[in-house]
Amino acid sequence: MPQERPRYQERPSRLPGAVVWTWDAPEGPPPAPRSVLPDGCMDLIWTGGRIVVAGPDTHAFEVDPENRGSCAAIRFAPGTAPVLLGVPAHELRDHRADLADLWPSPAVRRLTDRIDEASDPAAALEHFALDRIADTGPPDPRTVAVAEGLRRGRSVAATAAEAGLGARQLHRRSLAAFGYGPKTLARILRLQRALELIRTGLPYAEAACAAGCTDQAHLAREMRDLAGTTLGAYFGAVGGAGYADANSETPQPSGSSTTA
Repeated sequence: MPQERPRYQERPSRLPGAVVWTWDAPEGPPPAPRSVLPDGCMDLIWTGGRIVVAGPDTHAFEVDPENRGSCAAIRFAPGTAPVLLGVPAHELRDHRADLADLWPSPAVRRLTDRIDEASDPAAALEHFALDRIADTGPPDPRTVAVAEGLRRGRSVAATAAEAGLGARQLHRRSLAAFGYGPKTLARILRLQRALELIRTGLPYAEAACAAGCTDQAHLAREMRDLAGTTLGAYFGAVGGAGYADANSETPQPSGSSTTA
């Protein structure tokens, strides 16, 4: 019997740090609800003839199965999407918003029509992102350095010093680039490091320490605070393999603009 094509697929984008992904909605009854964990990223999503921006999350976002159709998207590395979109990340934090609410309607309509008509919508969306970043220029190198330092587990103080930024400068730049302050981004990236290690088969306690938590109890608290669940429940729900935690859903506006 031929193997069924995975419903979720992803590949590295030609845009540095980005990932192109697709989701084929199953036929019949909608799937069980699932939660999308925060990852520090933002996504641009084409679905149902609309283009949706998924802002940076500070907590798990529950997908409504009734609103989940097939889609194609590009997930940007932390700090990239605000440059491409021309919108500070904190204005989109914990939001799912139509691009038409952020950009002039004629421009969004032209882009939507182009992707609707493309034989490969994901490739068309990626092509748009590459063209757009060529016009806007890349993210600030110091912003990139901050995200990379925190991703590698460096402390906020050390990361700020390496980037040549004071505490207030770092916080202000982080709100605009990532949607929240550096401490929040560091916690989110640390949780994602731990989950990646657990997916490789590392025991919870070892993954917690390797990711930068003080112990397994610390990781469990972070999982509850940021993901709203436990490690056992999360890996039980996804079969132990994760699920490419992309911000791949439809708009559910919420949020403010002052997370530290």
